[in-house]
Amino acid sequence: MTDTSGANRLVRVDRPDNGVVLITLALPHRRNTMTAEMTAAWTESVARLRGDRSVRCVVVTGEGRAFCAGGDIGWIGAEPEKSVDQLRDRMLRFYRAWLSIRDLDVPTIAAINGPAVGAGLCLAMACDLRYATPEAALSVPFTSLGMHPGMAATWLLPEIVGLPVARELFFTGRRLTGAEAVGLGLVNGVFPSETLVADVLSVAATVAAQAPQAVRLTKVALAAGGPASIESALQWEALAQPITLATADLQEGLRAASERRRPNFTGD
Repeated sequence: MTDTSGANRLVRVDRPDNGVVLITLALPHRRNTMTAEMTAAWTESVARLRGDRSVRCVVVTGEGRAFCAGGDIGWIGAEPEKSVDQLRDRMLRFYRAWLSIRDLDVPTIAAINGPAVGAGLCLAMACDLRYATPEAALSVPFTSLGMHPGMAATWLLPEIVGLPVARELFFTGRRLTGAEAVGLGLVNGVFPSETLVADVLSVAATVAAQAPQAVRLTKVALAAGGPASIESALQWEALAQPITLATADLQEGLRAASERRRPNFTGD
């Protein structure tokens, strides 16, 4: 089923499988650049998913040959006469709009079908998991354009690949292929371009088949790089695990394990 809201001209929302949502950036002739119109459509689409308890996993991809070419260069450099404070306010709105994917309480996956550049790569990094085609080009060329990184790039990239690799990618602006990105941990794996979305949707279906409450609480536990210490982990788990022990899904999971069948989790 495809979302027929006003946003779907630039951002399509489909539900290809039980609990799985596919969001497609749909401005292929501009390599899915984050225009003002695309940003508004994205914000509306993500907001409609927030709180929808039927959603268990969200996949993000791009239409055409690119995942996302990043921010609209014309928009970024359009108002040099504005004060720093005015530009700061504008950029914060932009950052928070696209990073709203992190506000969803279900796992999110980026299917990187082509170039993911600058803020476009930040969008992919804002997702919990990333898969790419072997030849997909990933880069953070902010300094090559004369600007400081934005959209939480200086937090997201080091959190995923570590500081030494992040420094090199920021300082040089060099492109990584999807195959290279796997070795650095920037993406979880690669799939052939012709089957990428189908393969990622299969991963999403596996995620969506797990116990929803347990998955949501696990996502909370791992947010912002995971617990600050082993004691923090123990304190959180001593609360979150008992919550799941009181669910009907736990009983279903135990029955399914003893009967050697797949569980049918309902979220209860």
